[in-house]
Amino acid sequence: MKKTYKIDVDCANCANLMEVEAKKTAGVKDAVVNFMTLKIKVEFEDGINVNEVMEHVRENCKKVEKDCEIFL
Repeated sequence: MKKTYKIDVDCANCANLMEVEAKKTAGVKDAVVNFMTLKIKVEFEDGINVNEVMEHVRENCKKVEKDCEIFL
């Protein structure tokens, strides 16, 4: 399953680092952050709780930039 979320991030480098952290999250098959459109596209592994995984993605991204936000 793939889903797209709106994000709030201040710079392209932070967006790139957020993408790296999102990809490391358990339950995420792939993730792509587009700084120009301020969106993150996440592909999830089969059979997982999407909302639970996205909370972990959000936590991991906040390690990169505390002010970032992912709107679920």
